[in-house]
Amino acid sequence: MNKVINESEDHFFSSKKSISDIKGTFFVGITQLAVILIIAILFVILGIIIYQGRSKFSWEFISSFPTNGMTEGGIFPALIGTFILVIVMSIAAVPFGTITALYLTEYASENSKFAAAVRFSVRTLAVVPSIIFGLFGLGFFIQFLGAGADTAFNGGELRWGQPNILWASLTMSLLTLPVIIVSVEEALKTIPRELREASLALGATKWQTIKNVVLPGSVSGIMTGTILAVSRGAGEVAPILFTGAAYYLATLPGSLSDQFMNLGYHIYIMSTQSSDVEKTMPIQFATTLVLLILTLSLNVVAVLIRSRIRRNAK
Repeated sequence: MNKVINESEDHFFSSKKSISDIKGTFFVGITQLAVILIIAILFVILGIIIYQGRSKFSWEFISSFPTNGMTEGGIFPALIGTFILVIVMSIAAVPFGTITALYLTEYASENSKFAAAVRFSVRTLAVVPSIIFGLFGLGFFIQFLGAGADTAFNGGELRWGQPNILWASLTMSLLTLPVIIVSVEEALKTIPRELREASLALGATKWQTIKNVVLPGSVSGIMTGTILAVSRGAGEVAPILFTGAAYYLATLPGSLSDQFMNLGYHIYIMSTQSSDVEKTMPIQFATTLVLLILTLSLNVVAVLIRSRIRRNAK
């Protein structure tokens, strides 16, 4: 009798185990299928862009100006405009975002209502549509700050009260600011609290602890997060529609008060407002390929910086 009961129990548990194994295999297969699907979509998109843009992609395409109503020629002014935009945006956003993250992580108390309000504001900014940033840049930077500066310093002559690369960069910096703050804050939190306490116990001040312990230990995460945020901003179009991007310029920007061409905006214009959309299709795909190479390069730089800093730390 006991033997029959034991055999029944073994059969029950083996059946239950086999069902669990089937479920586990099923869920593993689903996750693998999802990963394969994502990778396949990525390669399909890259394949289409490379195939459609291969005929136009060349050094001459990168280094020459558009011609014949932008149905021929290259993207040099758009490439330079994007580069300037990224540099000015980084100068404006990265220091401010890093300082804000330092305050939230190192100086603000856990129960601080002000810090809670700042975090709420950052989360809110992160979900605001990018076109709203463009409208804000138009109203605040151009019509308020720019027009006020022209009235106060230029005798009403129009210079800053119009779309230009400075206002576009500052608008874009507001867009990337939440990403920078969150990424830097998370990088700072990876430093153990014991290291901070040990530094303070040895007589170091709060700032000396941050400068010599916290920042060196989290610099790889800070660099990675900021570069990824900047690479995201490099491909955005909506915030610069009203604040500085131009349809076509025969010259490069000479100052921050000039308008500029942008790779993302260039693609948008050529696909919607070109005099011959079908004729410019290879230019559109080649420009998209250049923009992808630019953003991917920034991501690769972030990975290399992180790995190099980690290797040196060891």
